[in-house]
Amino acid sequence: MPKVAKLHEVGHSARDMYDLVADVEKYPEFLPLCRSLNVRSKKQREGRVMVIADMTVAYKFIQESFTSQVILDPEKLAIDVKYLDGPFRYLHNHWRFSELDEHRCEVSFDLDYELRSRSLQMVMGSVFDLAFSKFTTAFEKRADDIYGKRTS
Repeated sequence: MPKVAKLHEVGHSARDMYDLVADVEKYPEFLPLCRSLNVRSKKQREGRVMVIADMTVAYKFIQESFTSQVILDPEKLAIDVKYLDGPFRYLHNHWRFSELDEHRCEVSFDLDYELRSRSLQMVMGSVFDLAFSKFTTAFEKRADDIYGKRTS
């Protein structure tokens, strides 16, 4: 039921932002609530990469893990996440990166999810909402840290 849709201009190239979001193994270093991420498998086919990963999110005394299939399409600068297992009823996540010029791009982040349990929704729903709504900002800050912040 909760949905997040963000279209955000950032001071980095579309390729740099794609590469940063595609590097899922680094998420615990900077993403809100992400305690750990374990890549189960990574397969390449027809120019795309399919990653199966377990992510553990934690807030105070609550910790939940879920498994997702991540499809990385470097040619289209697109990332699609399909939920496989865990506390959600469903989760759909799409990233798109559009070049504005060599130093700026537009990042499109769409997320739609529903937790399986009402009690978990009551306890974690607002925390997930807050964390997910800050994802684009967390990635932009990470890009500034890695690639340097542009002033113009």
